[in-house]
Amino acid sequence: MYIELGAVQERFADIVWEYEPVESGDLVKLCNQELGWKKSTTYTVLKKLCEKGLLLNEDGVVTSLIAKEDFYSAKSEQIVEESYEGSLPAFIAAFASRKKLTKKEIDEIQHLIDGFKGRER
Repeated sequence: MYIELGAVQERFADIVWEYEPVESGDLVKLCNQELGWKKSTTYTVLKKLCEKGLLLNEDGVVTSLIAKEDFYSAKSEQIVEESYEGSLPAFIAAFASRKKLTKKEIDEIQHLIDGFKGRER
């Protein structure tokens, strides 16, 4: 399930993922240090992300309901669906045409592909 977040909300979620479980008071301090936010801004964004089902604030302790890896996997799938008509090869071709891949990156991609060949559906 993909939850759409703005850039600021995504940065906030990254802070929670990095420090969770985190007490809400400590989260206020982190957001002040890293984002320059006031307490009210932190609690406003926290409330919105709890309403979206991404985070949970229970007894003053903030945790995620969706793992960071799951969130970003769903986000990347959504980008491929919306921008490349669901074609992963089209996405990779577009990406690689704008950014020169290193030999290491190419080897890593090939290793992934080789691993997927044995798991074809």
